[in-house]
Amino acid sequence: MGSGTLKTKLKEEKKLQIIRTACKLFAKKGYHNTTMPDIARELGMSVGNLYNYFESKEELAKEVMLTVSKWVAQRLRAINEEDIPTKDKICKLVEGFFEISLKEPELIDYFLRVFLSNREVFENGCEGFACVGEVVTEIMVLLSNGVERGELRNQDFFSAFVTVMGPMGGIVFLHGEGVLEKPLMSYANEIATNIWNALKA
Repeated sequence: MGSGTLKTKLKEEKKLQIIRTACKLFAKKGYHNTTMPDIARELGMSVGNLYNYFESKEELAKEVMLTVSKWVAQRLRAINEEDIPTKDKICKLVEGFFEISLKEPELIDYFLRVFLSNREVFENGCEGFACVGEVVTEIMVLLSNGVERGELRNQDFFSAFVTVMGPMGGIVFLHGEGVLEKPLMSYANEIATNIWNALKA
């Protein structure tokens, strides 16, 4: 590996570390209560060096959303590529979403508490589905493939999208609030069944 390639790799690793740290602080303290010096302090780096990676807090917030979307989309893409019934794909989707929320709760917290609650931050270049486009695409693939196979009803995409994402996001939110009576994963089968029953042909 050449020195240029190594330098690029190290820079990307540092960028990812910044994104994870910012994600955690934004979710915990709120977007407006978190400053670039807070993020730099948590990372043990200077504020000036942090600005070498991201020019502003707004740019960093958008990059966090794009990264979260990419990670979730990768999991969805792997499920979509499997040659299994749509019902099984929905089960794997729910389980995968729950696993991510348990292993890296700050990612889902960020989406629920920052992205959806501070829309003004994401006005320039992150409107609508722009920052979560990869996730939306994979859900669209899941639904359209299910329709083509005769397993799902052909319906308005947005209604179907909310039917998939709403129950998952809702139960994960309740888990984060500590109000569920059972462990999160124990709800996976029931949530998946509810989604399947709402969408099936």
